[in-house]
Amino acid sequence: MNYTDRDRTLALAGIYQAVALVQQIARKGTADATAMACSIHSLFLTTPESTEAVYGAIPRLALGLRTLCHQLNGEDRRDKELTGYLLSLIQLERKLARRTDRLEQISQGIQRTSRRLQHFPELHGNILAALADIYAQNISSLQPRIMVSGEPVYLQNPDNVHRIRALLLAGIRSAMLWRQTGGRRRELLLNRTKYTQMASKILDSTEPPADPGET
Repeated sequence: MNYTDRDRTLALAGIYQAVALVQQIARKGTADATAMACSIHSLFLTTPESTEAVYGAIPRLALGLRTLCHQLNGEDRRDKELTGYLLSLIQLERKLARRTDRLEQISQGIQRTSRRLQHFPELHGNILAALADIYAQNISSLQPRIMVSGEPVYLQNPDNVHRIRALLLAGIRSAMLWRQTGGRRRELLLNRTKYTQMASKILDSTEPPADPGET
């Protein structure tokens, strides 16, 4: 399959969306439900027809696209914490790609969890706890270990721990997709303008047209 700049941008936005949601939970104890549903949904799309299909619908990826634009538009605007999370996920995915045993365990775990979707919605605590366990069992021991910063009152909440780990797993899924579509770390420095222009174009195409009656 020939992948395009749009495919790579969507996949990179998927990573940014996951880390932005992790930061929201760690700092505020809450997260955008639509964006989170999109990220968790991506874990269960193992044989998608397109990159877009991984995320369900482009508007559900808006947080990631906006975060991408903000992070790649200039040093003075960049959130270093988000950059650190993103680069760590990309590193972890590369290490994981060489561990076929763990990839198989992750795949089997996601298949088992997907069967629970007959009884629970994607954001149900049962689903998130299962995904968090997959992350803890197969990824937490790899380096670099991601140390999430935030408010202790939120980080010590077991439900938030499950949500954060499930989102980090979703971030690695998007990092894998980004690599498969041709994404490389050096592009984050060399092709920032290309990524931000494409992300802006995608966002503009998803915004509803202005009401002719508005002034």
